[in-house]
Amino acid sequence: MAILSKEEAQAILKKVISFSKADACEVSLSGSDGGNIRYARNAVSTAGQISVMSLGVSSTFGKKTGSATINEFDDASLQKVVQRAEELAKLAPENPEYMTPLGPQTYTESATFNQATAAMTPDTRAEMVGKSLSVSKAANLEAAGFLENATRFNAIMNSKGLFAYNKGTDVSFSVTVRNQEGTGSGYVDQSFNDLNKMDTLALSKIAASKATKSAAAKAIEPGKYTVILEPLAASDILGNMFRGFDARSADEGRSFMSKKGGGTRLGEQLFSENVNIYSDPLNPELPSSTWDGDGLPVKRTQWVQNGVVKNLSYSRYWAAQKGVQPLPFNRSIVIEGGNQSLEDLIKSTEKGILVTRFWYIRSVDPQTLLLTGLTRDGTFYIENGEIKFPLKNFRFNESPVIMLNNVEALGKPVRTGSGMIPPMKIRDFTFTSLSDAV
Repeated sequence: MAILSKEEAQAILKKVISFSKADACEVSLSGSDGGNIRYARNAVSTAGQISVMSLGVSSTFGKKTGSATINEFDDASLQKVVQRAEELAKLAPENPEYMTPLGPQTYTESATFNQATAAMTPDTRAEMVGKSLSVSKAANLEAAGFLENATRFNAIMNSKGLFAYNKGTDVSFSVTVRNQEGTGSGYVDQSFNDLNKMDTLALSKIAASKATKSAAAKAIEPGKYTVILEPLAASDILGNMFRGFDARSADEGRSFMSKKGGGTRLGEQLFSENVNIYSDPLNPELPSSTWDGDGLPVKRTQWVQNGVVKNLSYSRYWAAQKGVQPLPFNRSIVIEGGNQSLEDLIKSTEKGILVTRFWYIRSVDPQTLLLTGLTRDGTFYIENGEIKFPLKNFRFNESPVIMLNNVEALGKPVRTGSGMIPPMKIRDFTFTSLSDAV
């Protein structure tokens, strides 16, 4: 029962709304059904199937709101959760930023659901993990990984007549491969909506190759270097930046989008001219829901064009304060790139460093978005367009804002945790010290 159709979800939500005695009532219903396999030292350690569904009710009297959740769906339970939300609302303080619920909206149909992914079974997952393990065993390496898939639905309804529904699928896979001595390590991490795009065999071969090639790493002096960031590394460092495209935090002086003395950096040339960033819930490689948690329609939005900040996101409340239209932020972020492959970027580099990924990233200065962290799972020295030898890992101190001002070339975007991100060639990237970690 964890995955309800649009009609089934609508019927439950209508029933909940009918029980409401509040001035306004908003109800959300969500569920997921999926499974996973975890393995380490070339052997499966856990496997499971998870199915959950829950309903949340927010009831409002005036500007006083109370919320309650439940995972039982008989009429008595539904009445009980509505009553509980209403009791809490009467006890709550007024919310000075309360916004009345939206009325009915029109949404474009999303492209988040894939039947092949929804049809995955424990046997499907076992076969995919078996392919990964065959790579590490054949090369006398050790692998530890995680494969997970899920089908999910979300639906919302309110007492003003708004209703929205979305169903989607995803499958994700990550694996760390190390040599027996523990001196070399490789890593891959990939996710898709469509199972047919997931190739655990090919991905595991990449991780295994890096595990072998990263052994016997050499130390070089920290400093400023030209770097080639694989899409995963670029995604690691850029994920923090996207949160800064919020108008309120910029207006209130709390982000790198804030201008000294007041105002925001909207309209400014903040990045290199070859940086273009947009979000699109209908991007075929990165589809997402076409509505946000408030029920606002989500459409393609240009955030940065030729390095210029074109839009900031506005919540309904902040938009009303500023006299503008609300603009939801969408996680289907795409940084446009070219057609060059990672190998092409390496070939074009006289001297530089190839970074597989970053980890343990921490904020140093939110105003400039200065970050620190470590390289991991395969760092290599490039000379005359070729990878010459593996390097000991570095600690870096860098701001993604400065980084995107030092872009020399962008490759073909690849789906990562932060969106569609291209491999990047960046000049003057700052490494501050060495790390003995593999």
